[in-house]
Parts: sequence; C-alpha cells; structure tokens
Amino acid sequence: MSWRKHVKPSPPGRRRVAGPSARRRMIVVVGLLGLVSAALVARAFDLQVVRKEFYQRQGDARFLREVPIPVSRGTIFDRNGEPLAVSTPMMSIWANPSEVLDNDERIPALAQALGVEADGLKAQLAQRSDREFVYLRRQMSPAAAQAVLDLGIPGINGQREFKRYYPSGEVTAHVLGFTNIDDRGQEGLELAYDEWLAGKPGAKRVIRDRMGHVVEDLEQVRAPKPGQNLTLSIDRRIQFLAYNELKNTLEKSQADSGSMVVLDVRTGEVLAMVNLPTYNPNALGGSKPGQRRNRAMTDVLEPGSTIKPILMAAALSSGKYTPTSPLIDTTGGHWYFQGHDIHDTHNYGVLTPTGVITKSSNVGAAHIAMQLDTSLMYDTYRAFGFGNSTESGFPGEASGYLRIGRDWRPLEKAILGYGYGLNVTVLQLANAYATIADGGVMHSPTFIKDNDSTAKQIISPEVAHELLQMMETVTGPGSTGTMARIANYSVAGKTGTAHKAAGGSYAKSNYTSAFAGIVPASSPRLAAVVVIDNPQKGSYYGGTVSGPVFSKVMEGALRLLDVPPDNIGRWYVGGPLQSPDGLVGSKPPVDAPIDDAPVDEDTP
Repeated sequence: MSWRKHVKPSPPGRRRVAGPSARRRMIVVVGLLGLVSAALVARAFDLQVVRKEFYQRQGDARFLREVPIPVSRGTIFDRNGEPLAVSTPMMSIWANPSEVLDNDERIPALAQALGVEADGLKAQLAQRSDREFVYLRRQMSPAAAQAVLDLGIPGINGQREFKRYYPSGEVTAHVLGFTNIDDRGQEGLELAYDEWLAGKPGAKRVIRDRMGHVVEDLEQVRAPKPGQNLTLSIDRRIQFLAYNELKNTLEKSQADSGSMVVLDVRTGEVLAMVNLPTYNPNALGGSKPGQRRNRAMTDVLEPGSTIKPILMAAALSSGKYTPTSPLIDTTGGHWYFQGHDIHDTHNYGVLTPTGVITKSSNVGAAHIAMQLDTSLMYDTYRAFGFGNSTESGFPGEASGYLRIGRDWRPLEKAILGYGYGLNVTVLQLANAYATIADGGVMHSPTFIKDNDSTAKQIISPEVAHELLQMMETVTGPGSTGTMARIANYSVAGKTGTAHKAAGGSYAKSNYTSAFAGIVPASSPRLAAVVVIDNPQKGSYYGGTVSGPVFSKVMEGALRLLDVPPDNIGRWYVGGPLQSPDGLVGSKPPVDAPIDDAPVDEDTP
C-alpha cells in the first residue's frame, strides 16, 4: 500500500504552516549568547571600574582592620615623687560570637579558662550572635589572658588595655578618685585632670586572617600620645599621719565620720586631705556611695566657735576693738536677746576681746557682732571665702551658704557671731585660717605642686598678726584648746563644738567637734582643720576630741618638713605668759592634767 493512503488530507480551505528553520534557531541562540555576554561585560565593567572602590572597601573590611593602639594613663605622684596612681598593662578577651558558636564543642574549655559557667557563656554568645565583637572578660592579667588565647579557639581574640592601681589605697582615695573600666576618670583628681592624664590612643591598619589573627601590620594611622604625669601638692607622709590619727579617733569616740585638711599657708597647697569612712579604689565593688564622698569638699557644716577669729578680724578692722579693749561684760553667762537665750558654759564675767577668743564666749561674740556694721561683718565673712567656692578645681566642691548681709535680722546677726546661720566646708575653713597665718593674704587652694594660685590681701598684716596672738591663748592655761599643744612649738587655733541641725531645730546630743589651728604661731607654716562628726563615746568637745588629732598630726608634719621649733623651754617648763585677763601666770608642764580646763559648747 502506498504511504499516501495513510495521510489524512487537509480540510478544505486550510493551508499547512511550515516549522522554524535551522537558520532562524541559530540567530536566536546567537542573539541570546550575545546579550548574556554583554551583560557579563557590563557587570565586569561595573565591578572593575564603576564600583571598584566600594568593593575594594568591602574586601578590605573583611581582612583589613583599623585597630587602636592603647596608651598608658599618666602617673600621679605626690610632691616628693612617690607614685599615688599608676597604670598597669592588662588584657581583655573578646569574641566573634558566630565563629565561636560554629565550634561550640570548644566552649567548655573556653569557659574554664575564663572562669565562668559554660552554659552561661554559650547563652551570652547566642544572644549576641548578630555582632562581630563582644567582650568576654575585661582586664585580665596578661598571663591569664594568654592562656585563653593559647587554646586557639576560632573567633577568640585579645586586646591590650591598662588598669589603674593606687598604691596608697584608701588613704588617698578621696583626693585621687578612680577611673572606670575604660580607664577614664570618674571622681576626684582623676576626673578633674582626665584629659591631661588620659592621653590619646593611636591607630594602625592590620591584615587579619579568617581566624581574626593579625597577619601583618600595614601602617600607622595615628601616633599614640601617652597621658601626661601629674605631680600633686599632697605629701603622702602627712596624708598617712592624718589618716591614722583620724581613724584612731573615730574608733575611740565611735563617731559617724571625720575630715582633716592640712594647707601650706605660704602657697595654698593642700598637703593632706583625709576623710573617713573611706573606700579602696582598687576594689570599688565593695564600697558604698557614702564612703566615696569627699566630705571635706562636698559636705557643709555650721562652724560654731571656729568662726570667732573671723568675727574678730572684722572687729579689729573696724577700729572699734583692739585685742585688749573695750571690755565685754558676759556676767552670768547668759544674754537674753530678742527672746533667745545666748549662753556660755561658764560665767566668765568681764572679758577682753582676746578673752572672748580664749574662753570661747558666745555671749561675748554676740555682743561684738551687734556692735559692728552689718556690711563690714558680711564683707569680712565673704572675703574669707564663706559662701563662695575656693576655686580649687576639685569636682563637686560645695560653695557653702552665707545669706546676704542686708537680709540679716538682728538675732541672726548675733548668732552668726558664734558660728550658726552659715554653712562652710572643711577646706573653706582651713583656707580662712591659712589666710590669717599668711599675714592676711588669701591663696586659692591647689592640689598641684608649684601651681601659681591667685592671692589677694583681704585683711591688713597688722590685724592678722594680732589675731595670731589672740588665738595663741586658746592653747594656753585655762583655755579650751590645751590638748592641741605641740611640744616646743607655739600653736594658734580655735576650738568649736556645735550642735547639729536636725528636723528643723538642733539636736541636743549630736555635735560637730572641730579644731582649727596654725603652726608655728610665731612664723606660720601650716594650717589645719579637724572635724569629727557626732562623737558618741567619751567627750564631744572640739578641744578634747579634735584637738589631740591636730596635735599629733602637726607634730609629725613639722618634723617631716624640718620646721625648726619656736617655743623651746618656754611653754611647758613654767615660763611666764601674759594671760588675756591681764594676770601673769605660768604654763603647766606638758603632762599636766587638763580635765578641769574650761570647754566650749556653742548653742544656736
């Protein structure tokens, strides 16, 4: 049968269409290949020419790194070159979490080397798996950190850092302050001079491999600038003396807190500043905020009778008073003024102005205050720095409080005469006494050795000299400051025992006990203030609580500074002394009993 018989004829009216030819297929294939080739060329041009820098940066970012070059913080020295704050090299361990998690079988060994729990470490890494940098432990010793790195765990790296160390620990804590984990100052002089001490870290570019290890150093981007050293005015030896005596007194008297400041009267340099309770800046974790407070700078107190020499400076400057006249009648020990009982602890009778200082008479001080022009009294208090910052540059320094003189009411003015109604810091009070000691020249207190602090004359040298002589009687026989004496040295000073404010009034059994003094009185070199807050065991008077601290610390300081004695064979061997009431007496021996000596207690 012919094959034609099996071919179905086309329906009538329809034309048969032929399929694509081989030539047309070839054209299509070649065209597609051309388009693909053109796209590849365009893409290559884009990558190699148009966006070359972008992709180069992306590649560098995976292998080229800019890493910091850490710098050491400057060392802080005391005035004699003894280190008070130094930086020690440490190592911090950091990780790329995703890389570490890819080798999670190594996590237990890593956790053991870091001293942490494996489950906690794994959870920490998992929570931060989207990051490329996570600290695992900061500031490890170099040996311990190297032991971690020697494990060779992918994604684990080390970073060199520095940690601050304070050789004197809690003794200098409040002056120096401390730094944080990143070695930046947070308190004290570490904060005040942070920019000076910190320096500026450098930077360099390196090539890292996929494990994060540095393969090659390429270039230094920025040169490191180490921190600069700082030499303080603090004398570490005197600082230790003050700390030990203050600590012993607080333990003996069961007081709440205490402060002491020692100044060089010729320069305003702070030789010692101690506060208790204190803390160890090398172990901050165990300290409380109250322990870290520099009370001598940030806390204020009503100065009580320690203000009386400042009142007397105004009195002498007024021309109305001399050290011996006019006489002031304090008979009976009480003065009822505007419904308020101003009283003394004893009936002192008639006193000279010097006698008011010697016996610490509140009645006498109030009478003098009421005889002075308000503007003169206010201006004198203000000139001595009360109500103003001392401009020491210490962070958080309080300015205290002194109301504007024109707003003083008569009773307020009388009370201001014996130390209530104003607030001062321990440093302000010490600086006021240093001003008297330096012939009426006030220096801005400074913590930096050989710093050119500002100075100005605020009272005449003659008035300052008379005040020194008047205050020297405070440590004489029958006075309030006999326990502040120093063998073979003359001491000028003033005691103060003030009730503390509590709940809108004054507590009857909560006191601030203070002694402010100058040595040697004949040629002043040092001024110091000791304040004990709320002594609860034994005596609470400034002369018997704070006076002995002053005596022991100043005796050691004068010896350390080679200050020659000025009172050999006169004060303690019965030599004559003209007493403030004009009677000639003799001084008791050094070990004479003083329990029957008059004491001062200021009442608001």
